[in-house]
Amino acid sequence: MGWQELTALVIVTATALVFLWKLVRPRKLSFESQTHCGCSAGGLSGSKQSIVLHARKGERPKVFVKAG
Repeated sequence: MGWQELTALVIVTATALVFLWKLVRPRKLSFESQTHCGCSAGGLSGSKQSIVLHARKGERPKVFVKAG
């Protein structure tokens, strides 16, 4: 086995280990995803709202809430 084959084998093995580690690593506890609370809760209520900020130099800023 030449050095090029050995290098390729090491790269493939390292890549496989990284993918396996991502599958089995401990997950961080996310309160929002576990309890469906927080900013992403808009999907549960069914209403879609967006906030539009409009500001120009020298003018008073305006905030629009669009429900749609």
